[in-house]
Amino acid sequence: MTKPLFSVFPEVSSKEWKQKIQADLKGADYTETLIWQSNEGIHVKPFYHKDSQHFLANPAIPESTWQICQTIYVQQLEVANKIAVSAIKNGAESIKFIIPDPEIALSKLLKNINLEETSLFFELQSLSESFTESIKTLNKPKTVLLQHDIIGNLARSGNWFSSMDADYNTFTKLVKTSESLSVDVGLYQNAGANMVQQLAYALAHVNEYFNYLDTQLSSKQKQGLQVVFQIAVGSNYFFEIAKIRALRLLFKSVADAYGYNNTCQIFATPSKRNKTLYDYNTNMLRTTTECMSAVLGGANTVCNMPYDAIYHKNNEFGDRIARNQLLILKHESYFSEVKNPAEGSYYIESLTEQLAEKALERFKDIEANGGFLKQLKEGIIQRKINESASKEQAQFNSGELILVGTNKHPNSQDNMAHELELFPFVKNNPRKTLIAPIVEKRLAEQMEQARLNKEQAQ
Repeated sequence: MTKPLFSVFPEVSSKEWKQKIQADLKGADYTETLIWQSNEGIHVKPFYHKDSQHFLANPAIPESTWQICQTIYVQQLEVANKIAVSAIKNGAESIKFIIPDPEIALSKLLKNINLEETSLFFELQSLSESFTESIKTLNKPKTVLLQHDIIGNLARSGNWFSSMDADYNTFTKLVKTSESLSVDVGLYQNAGANMVQQLAYALAHVNEYFNYLDTQLSSKQKQGLQVVFQIAVGSNYFFEIAKIRALRLLFKSVADAYGYNNTCQIFATPSKRNKTLYDYNTNMLRTTTECMSAVLGGANTVCNMPYDAIYHKNNEFGDRIARNQLLILKHESYFSEVKNPAEGSYYIESLTEQLAEKALERFKDIEANGGFLKQLKEGIIQRKINESASKEQAQFNSGELILVGTNKHPNSQDNMAHELELFPFVKNNPRKTLIAPIVEKRLAEQMEQARLNKEQAQ
């Protein structure tokens, strides 16, 4: 064959495609039959065509390939170190340490870890200047990012670590020392916020920091600052890809306006919201597609969730399965071979543009009405998230939103009461708070509690 295959076929316009579809529908209404609306208010068409597509600028997809990460809670130094060394040996390229007590011997925690080849993330559960200073003493680390988010802590717990002024004062010192700051967007997704809300709140959240730090940092410090977004990825495959791409575009716009470094790090984990206690092996399928969305959307670091994380304590088997899912995606499915694979997809480009536009409009509304922190204190953000979560919960309860093994094709012989090592439901812990906290809640909780009560009654 000497001629390109497709040169012999005439181009078909979007108008011609629509006319053909309309004819095949035999009088049925095109809009009502084939166009559906997402919870974000986006109308999804049955096809997309280049002659009606506006292509966005490349949303600064990272040059380097994505990294496989494992999260380790540091309860005992020696145990945490042993888990980290084993994880790296078996394929992890970065480690995230969650540290409840910052007064630890960092050298013991990082023993036998090659810092020149392993990226490190530290999430502190309290503010600590001494720990941040100790990070600066590490010898030639590849990447070290400290995840400190005082507004995120307020949103999650309902209280500041200490007080607003004290937190901001310490936060400023930590930012200058670590040259990084972190924004926890995953909280909003796990609490039930839709994607437009997640993007708008991420933007308004980081804008609060930029506003405060604007007079605290020099131009050089602003350009050297690394912003990390911690996001949760749900099961709406193409929408989640577009969400991550839209986040990069939106962040670039805000960062440019302040004169900050306009590239960000995106640290992605699967959502907790759709994970189930019963038929728990389906969680592996959910986390696989969610990690795929994260990779194709351009996340820098992907940290998978073990299939049994909601009801089992941390265990070697669960961690190994979660890590191996990412290893298969990276080395056997070649998800690291193509840069920005979603670019040029008419559907994903359209979703990216619409999510970005709607989120930007919501962000501007938040700023016009006092900003994110003000609306958080007044309960407006919480109310909006609760409205979105209630809508999604109603869809699950009615069977419109399906979780296989729970509200569709449940296994009546599946008993879980004897498997619970962790309490898998929202914990009621009455306490005095400055604001109403944003509470993460899984969709299946009410249905699972009813099944557990039935088990225990037998």
